[in-house]
Amino acid sequence: MSNSSSISHFLLLPLADTRQLQLLHFCLLLGISLAALLGNGLIISAVACGHHLHTPMFFFLLNLALSDLGSICTTVPKAMHNSLWDTRDISYSGCVAQVFLLIFFLGTELSLLTIMCYDRYVSICKPLHYGTLLGSRACAHMAAAAWASAFLTAVMHTANTFSLPLCHGNAVGQFFCEIPQILKLSCPHLRELALLAVTVSLDCGCFVFIVFSYVQIFRAVLRIPSEQGRHKAFSTCLPHLAVLSLFLSTGTLTYLKPPFISSPSLDLALSVLYSVVPPVLNPLIYSLRNQELKAAVRRLITGWFQKH
Repeated sequence: MSNSSSISHFLLLPLADTRQLQLLHFCLLLGISLAALLGNGLIISAVACGHHLHTPMFFFLLNLALSDLGSICTTVPKAMHNSLWDTRDISYSGCVAQVFLLIFFLGTELSLLTIMCYDRYVSICKPLHYGTLLGSRACAHMAAAAWASAFLTAVMHTANTFSLPLCHGNAVGQFFCEIPQILKLSCPHLRELALLAVTVSLDCGCFVFIVFSYVQIFRAVLRIPSEQGRHKAFSTCLPHLAVLSLFLSTGTLTYLKPPFISSPSLDLALSVLYSVVPPVLNPLIYSLRNQELKAAVRRLITGWFQKH
């Protein structure tokens, strides 16, 4: 048995065994991170600079882009460093920071996706009350609540996870530190299970709210008489639904899958799908389906080239 206080570092899962594959993974991760930085950076700049985009939907999209940037910057840089320098080490404090930041940004993303669902529901089902229910102050309060609740959740999970004694060494079965892998190294304890149950209950509440909202949304959309009106309504809902489905399905499988179906390759694939893929795909999905955002990004890029 080893005590947490006696461990100064953890060993992360190497993405490849040969030097050539390690360098290939470095290049792939570099491309992914640059794509995420570019896509989310363009959305943040377009929404911040475009006064006609200062609406609740784009305000929440800006916050979502910030959380996406945070989540990919938490996991990918260390994996790139390890692939480039052929190492597996991460310091104990670095592992704690990764767990905290990942839970913080992913929790914020789930809250924001739920709020964006509410935004679509009010926009389509209660359009006459949209300005009242989603005024600037209400939007600011909801965004602040999303970030604050995710911060508290991250503090509780991180403190609880790393207060458990480690009984199974320090080799993490993942290319970054995440709670399920740290718990595999810890001595069994009901305390984390109790906290996990509370978190799962809150997440299930978000899921039920989202399902109920989309049932109401689709019922309202199908009652729209014109085909053009139905197409416009679907074009604002389907990107959000696609992002939400990918994020929820992979995140839920990662944290709640039974131990008997766990394997290193499955754990790796799920972790990439919930922590790396959404920050890259979200800007693409939202910008491709939203003409206003596409036009704003185009103007932003054109203006930058004209200045330079």
